[in-house]
Amino acid sequence: MNDFSQVSRAERSVREFGQCAADPEAVDRPDDAPLGALQLTAHELADQPCRERPELAGQERGVESRSNVLVTVVSHELRNFLGALGSATRILCVEASPSAAAHARTVIERQVAKMTALVEDLLDISRSQHGLMQLRCERRDLRGVAAEAAQTVEFTMQERNHRMTTALPDAPVWVQVDAARLEQALVNLLLNAAKYTAPGGNISLSVGREEREAVLRVRDDGIGIGPDVLPHVFDLFVQAAAPSSRGPDAGLGIGLALVRSVVDRHGGRVTAASAGRGCGSEFAVYLPTPVD
Repeated sequence: MNDFSQVSRAERSVREFGQCAADPEAVDRPDDAPLGALQLTAHELADQPCRERPELAGQERGVESRSNVLVTVVSHELRNFLGALGSATRILCVEASPSAAAHARTVIERQVAKMTALVEDLLDISRSQHGLMQLRCERRDLRGVAAEAAQTVEFTMQERNHRMTTALPDAPVWVQVDAARLEQALVNLLLNAAKYTAPGGNISLSVGREEREAVLRVRDDGIGIGPDVLPHVFDLFVQAAAPSSRGPDAGLGIGLALVRSVVDRHGGRVTAASAGRGCGSEFAVYLPTPVD
């Protein structure tokens, strides 16, 4: 895996982004300040090779590429959102029929929800990079957290015609967790499975125990993960598909990085496995269980 902590310029770009997110005065600054910081850093990396530490040159080029991808993807995402919002607003500004006005309001609500989710993901990855993500842990039955996550993605699974099954044990599986954060991580895993599984495909969620650990597993029979990508799936800005083949829900390549951050903060670990392209994938979250 790439060691981002060793790449000074990339580290500074993420730090600047986090400062913008954490600073209350950031609301008075231009909206593109965090992205500008990333873009400037990418240009600096291109113009100033790491002569002092040539062993990091390849890592810096990798971070430069990912930073450029982030700026490009966020720009396209925002342009799409704003385009849809603009069209819907124009409809509401004229004497539209009741059905057209209702559709325009639905479009606005959906696009605002998507923009909010995008911003929350960016803020969360910034908080996690700077240790600002706070956990409110309590004793919870992991079965309940899994059931709530499954319910959250139910509409998406139905919309994409996926067959999702949930396997929960009869006995409680107690863990000390921030239920909201853990559910967020699990939802990310389920949506990731949905993203890379064709319509009509199968996705499963299971809860169990292995020795002194609680285990959550998300399996799918989707496109799988190639051996070149598998070691890096939890790295920031990494996606299984190339940017040129992005679909409308391809995302920013930060969902799995957030999953790892949340699980790490709980003292657990997350793994990914796949037999290769076309063979589906499995993600497993291991969490420590409290002493009874």
